[in-house]
Amino acid sequence: MTQPSLSLPSSLQEVVQAYAELPDTRSRLAQLIAWGKALPAMPDESKTDGHKVPGCLASVYLSAALEDGCVVYQGDSDTLMVKGLVALLVRGLNGLTPEQILAISPDFIVETGLKQSLVPSRANGFHNIFVTMQNLAQQWG
Repeated sequence: MTQPSLSLPSSLQEVVQAYAELPDTRSRLAQLIAWGKALPAMPDESKTDGHKVPGCLASVYLSAALEDGCVVYQGDSDTLMVKGLVALLVRGLNGLTPEQILAISPDFIVETGLKQSLVPSRANGFHNIFVTMQNLAQQWG
């Protein structure tokens, strides 16, 4: 079992640990889908071109707000697997300050054991979602 990087914020360490403890690829992908199904619904009026994540094959939408100095994200996708990636990132990044979010490298995905399980287009989608979330945080950072 891999220990999450101590340089990650605790919310993201918990996400990494949750996946790292799963025994195999099938379990990790099942967890991703379960988190996608549990992701709170994003209002349809927020699913606009202005909130669309560029460079993803699936339709992915993200919005962010600053509450008490911390970023709160909402997201959605039209595919469960990608919606699971959105859920993973929302769980790990929600409630962090813009500065904390901007200091994170997307390489933490390796520690989850998921990177090896993602086809190249989904790995690229993960990266695009993460970068979009950082870009949204940058407006306050």
